[in-house]
Amino acid sequence: MGISCNPLELILYEHCCCVNAFNIIFIAISKFSGTEIFPPGEVKGSSMEFGGDGGGDHPDGSDSHRRRKRYHRHTAHQIQTLESMFKECPHPDDKTRNQLSRELGLHPRQIKFWFQNRRTQMKTQHERSDNCALRAENDKIRCENITIREALKNVICPSCGAPPVSEDSYFDEQTLRLENAYLKEELDRISSIASKYIGRPISQLPSSLPNHVSSLGLSMESFGGHGGFVPGPSLDLDLLSGNSSSVIPSLVFPSVSISDMDRSVMTEMAANAMNELIRLLQSNELPWAKSSIDGREILDSEKYKSFFPRPNSHIRNPEIRMEASRASGVVIMNGLALVDKFMDADKWVEMFPTIVSSARTICVISSGIHGSQSGTLQLMYEELQVLTALLPIRQLYFLRFCQQIEQGTWAIVDVSYDLPQEESRFTSLCKAYKLPSGCLIQEMPNGYSKVYWMEHWEIEDKVPVHGLYRDLIQRGVVFEAERWLSALQRICERFSCLMVTGSSTTDLGGGAEGKRSMMKLAQRMVKSFCSSFNPSNGQQWTTISRLNEFEVRATSHKSTDPGQASGVVLCAAATLWLPVPPQNVFNFLRDERTRPQWDVLSNQNPVQEVAHIANGSHPGNCISVLRAFNAGQNNMLILQESCIDASGSLIVYCPVDVPAIEIAMSGDDPSYIPLLPSGFTISPSGQPNHLHSTEGGGGCDGASTSSTSVIATESSGSLLTVMFQILVSGLQSSGMTAESVATINNLIGNTVHQIKTALNCSSP
Repeated sequence: MGISCNPLELILYEHCCCVNAFNIIFIAISKFSGTEIFPPGEVKGSSMEFGGDGGGDHPDGSDSHRRRKRYHRHTAHQIQTLESMFKECPHPDDKTRNQLSRELGLHPRQIKFWFQNRRTQMKTQHERSDNCALRAENDKIRCENITIREALKNVICPSCGAPPVSEDSYFDEQTLRLENAYLKEELDRISSIASKYIGRPISQLPSSLPNHVSSLGLSMESFGGHGGFVPGPSLDLDLLSGNSSSVIPSLVFPSVSISDMDRSVMTEMAANAMNELIRLLQSNELPWAKSSIDGREILDSEKYKSFFPRPNSHIRNPEIRMEASRASGVVIMNGLALVDKFMDADKWVEMFPTIVSSARTICVISSGIHGSQSGTLQLMYEELQVLTALLPIRQLYFLRFCQQIEQGTWAIVDVSYDLPQEESRFTSLCKAYKLPSGCLIQEMPNGYSKVYWMEHWEIEDKVPVHGLYRDLIQRGVVFEAERWLSALQRICERFSCLMVTGSSTTDLGGGAEGKRSMMKLAQRMVKSFCSSFNPSNGQQWTTISRLNEFEVRATSHKSTDPGQASGVVLCAAATLWLPVPPQNVFNFLRDERTRPQWDVLSNQNPVQEVAHIANGSHPGNCISVLRAFNAGQNNMLILQESCIDASGSLIVYCPVDVPAIEIAMSGDDPSYIPLLPSGFTISPSGQPNHLHSTEGGGGCDGASTSSTSVIATESSGSLLTVMFQILVSGLQSSGMTAESVATINNLIGNTVHQIKTALNCSSP
């Protein structure tokens, strides 16, 4: 049987329920917190009465006069005064509460309870506002998700018009089949190589392998007790074992649609850039001048604008920097080979590993004439770097146009091209636009070429440049033409030495094939080292500590390359200034006789060079295999490559197992040997005081290149960058743990301290 009530009674009933629930909540909060809390505007005051006389029931015995609790309600003046004080100080002290008590005629406890309730009320209001904002954002995202799901249901393949295959189905069937086929091929290849050294077929080996086997067997505990470097025993780290970036994954770009009008614009733009490049490289009447600081050829921007007027700058910022320089020299490579390498994005990275971290051909606009490169125009993307964690990379889309000027003479020009829809992938803190730049290649007898190089940039730095590189950046030295040409001369000498069949200084035991295999292994090591300064996964460098006059920056990524040890690779680098000429620092670090003074791997024990391969005309350009006489580390060798040119020097090394070195020396494929290199980069610190010219030396065959370069004698010192990589054992999501950060800080700090001590360098 139901109970009927009119609407008014129902509303009153609901109101009473709400009031009772409200009071119950306040009572519960009071019991939970141990503090009495009352509804806003009502506090327990001293004027609380119990009946009319303070005790007993009322004489008439009515329920309305039973003993009950009454609340004091503040006046408007009191509330206004309290609100004003709350805005100034939500947490008044005893002195302030007593003063308010005297002014308002309230008990101090009433003041205290009022402020408690007011703070609770404000907190509730803020939480309610935040909840409303989050609920609205959640609803918005939910609507977008529903819209995207509905749109995906109607997607069709543009090629066949059929619905796309589901992602799960594609992954399960296609990706796994391809991966299994690749793994089987790798297993067969490695099994055939391993069977030659173990004396029996690979099938007789145990069927199960440990989950993680370090190829080098080096743990961080090896360094305990030396130089104060004592990491905890629970780190479980393998130092410099495995490889993280020996095979850099290809950059993923969406297909770019180029219309006929776009092709026409690109062709005209490339032709104009080619004309400007040839005029600037060949003519002596244009505004080139010698720099009074270092003798480089630089361009007068004001005179340049009079020869090549433009309506405005590509970067619309009055604070942009102009970088323009040119240089010339002789290289040991014929013109056609140079052109082919420059027009191939992968070979372009291979030619300049210390400058170009990655490159990709986006689209071929026009192909060459009669199968040659002359007339080829392509849209490309590249990332340029300096081997330090303190400077951002330069990212750009550009047109590359090749043209044969006459018999034996080619010109290749680069000019930036805007792709607004693709610039969202740019993460650099430096906005760069390349004006017509490039090179002119003239063939010479005996397989040599004369190369004229020019670099012309407009740069906008979005953040201030680090103080160590401020002078070099302002003078446009970091990507100057001389640096490109010096790197080209050095790598061409390396290729020339690779082709020479003569024996090296120390017999490798594998003949010419063993020498080539060792050089390929070292080349992969240097490429991996250089690419670690610009990780392919897009991770940015993070400052993890500041040690005295330098800071340590780090980044991490997972190692997933086939055949390499699995784990998280932690890369850390630090750059500092040394009051020592770059040549002296280079000689000290690359010499195996002085290596025990700074290398923690040697534990201050002697180091012997067991193999040596000349890599160029300069004695510092070489590949070495070193043996450190460590107790318990007799199965470990150190592969090292050092190189130097007019722009700076590089020393890269990596511990490698003895069996792996023997495989490489025998001439077998070294591509599966795990590498995780560390090393140093050394460059002049700027402000050169003395200049002298040097005649370029010969290649490996002793022939002179007749190239003249200007090398600065830097009495102001050197910029030394130290970079280490460690493999954190296990499948952690990030290597930035407290233990790994402490480990890398100690490693870099101790290494830098020992180098400065050996070179007698005091802190600036």
